[in-house]
Amino acid sequence: MPLDRRSFVLGLGGAALAPGLAWSQDWTPPPPDRELRVPVRGGSIYVRVNGDLAGPRAPVVFAHGGPGSNHAYFLGALKMAGERAVVLYDQLDAGLSDRPNDPANWTVERYVSEVDAIRAALDLRRLHLVGHSWGSTIALDYAARQPGGLLSATLGSPLISTKSWERSTTAQLAKLPPDIQRVVNAHEAAGTTDSPEYARAMETFYAAYLSRGPRADYVLAYRDGLVRKTNGRVYLGMWGPGEIRATGLLKSYDGEPLLPRIAAPTLVVTGEYDEMTADVLRPLAARIPKAELKVIPGAGHALPSTHPDAYVALVRAHLARNDGI
Repeated sequence: MPLDRRSFVLGLGGAALAPGLAWSQDWTPPPPDRELRVPVRGGSIYVRVNGDLAGPRAPVVFAHGGPGSNHAYFLGALKMAGERAVVLYDQLDAGLSDRPNDPANWTVERYVSEVDAIRAALDLRRLHLVGHSWGSTIALDYAARQPGGLLSATLGSPLISTKSWERSTTAQLAKLPPDIQRVVNAHEAAGTTDSPEYARAMETFYAAYLSRGPRADYVLAYRDGLVRKTNGRVYLGMWGPGEIRATGLLKSYDGEPLLPRIAAPTLVVTGEYDEMTADVLRPLAARIPKAELKVIPGAGHALPSTHPDAYVALVRAHLARNDGI
């Protein structure tokens, strides 16, 4: 891939702060209180914990997107560590976890099983589960199993099905200039997504719907300190060369039948300019028995790191309402 789209988006961090976009500049994320390697099928994964796992409020586990991204963009959630334990982790073949790069591991079921592995390692009898993007696929599938002790789920900018995702992204593409649409559609149809012309056109799409402004400074600083950041190989294999259409193993993914089976109270959150738009999400969220949909103004798909204060405020309130204490 000539364009590692996640590297491109992270590179936007030096851009000027957009009007109305703000985060707490006087805050530095704390180092982990605990780090561990958790054995999973295919290898071991990196897990970090901040806060008291035995505290009165149930811990919250965050599943990152990608596939192949890492936990860095959830750093803002560590502001909750004074009230509950916050567990961040890197999925297999991502971030600081093992990277066997074996396509046999690239299944929804195997990634979902990592949540149970983390629960066992940390003895999490109660928990909240938060996913973002592809991580919401993990959270959706896990919640639909109605596991004991799951107090709530959060589906951020979710991949619920590839067909609904593409319905949203192609509609967003159609709002861009005709020449951008032509280049993207032509190269994706021809399979020539390694073209520099395609990469330039996709930069326009990502600037409009993925980033919508720079990452918080602390996210960029932490990410730059990571020895291993993203894994384009697993992203390409599971999804494809770009966000708009899937060509990889998730091309036929459909989690929509799982929606009515989610018993836990569920927060569905998206950005005003997200790749997964509120109008596409609304009828999907309505199929979850106890769900509410929230939209973060001005945000795109990367909202946990571009709009961390607004994002964390929504998640924090949702968790507090569903702690059961």
